[in-house]
Amino acid sequence: MKNGKKPDPNVIHPIAGYDKEIYVKPTIRNPNIEVGDFTYIADSEFESHVTHFYPWSRDKLIIGKFCQIAAGVEFVMNDANHQMNAVSTFPFYTLEGWEMDAPDLSDMPFKGDTVIGNDVWIGQNAVILPGVHVGYGAVIGANSIVGSDIEPYSVAVGNPARVLRKRFDDEMIGLLIRFGWWDKSIDEINSLIPILTSSDLTTVKSELTKRMN
Repeated sequence: MKNGKKPDPNVIHPIAGYDKEIYVKPTIRNPNIEVGDFTYIADSEFESHVTHFYPWSRDKLIIGKFCQIAAGVEFVMNDANHQMNAVSTFPFYTLEGWEMDAPDLSDMPFKGDTVIGNDVWIGQNAVILPGVHVGYGAVIGANSIVGSDIEPYSVAVGNPARVLRKRFDDEMIGLLIRFGWWDKSIDEINSLIPILTSSDLTTVKSELTKRMN
């Protein structure tokens, strides 16, 4: 235990005397947002980063454990979309005085839930568009616009975001996904830190393999 304290996923401010980085889970009020333990954002609050998300919205935002969300990140949800299969995209039905009922749900673009896997790093001012799935351990570069799925342990950058490279080879990626360190107990994760933070990937592979046998 560092400074005599054990990590607590229900603490809002994990850095003493600093309120611009918070654990997200204990702050969530919207029942359609699910966030795992120890995921943090570099801000004093989270839900304003989730836009176009209303009480009637059909989708969910699901974020895993141990994610790192930088300042200025935005999660755009499905109700940002306008009707695309008609002549005009103007949402007359949302504004006073226009003679239009809401279109059928089948006429509105809908890409499903937005899902961010465990241990994902999302860089500053990145935008995650509706329905995107970001795999475990992925890295999203600063200012990227993510409109399509990103595979686990990939580095994606740009507008639109494209995968630049995989962080590790397929063997290592498979080991990490199967091992699932983020689901271990706090004590076990603490004991794993020398492995999780090592750049000696050959040794890391060996240690993970031994611990899975």
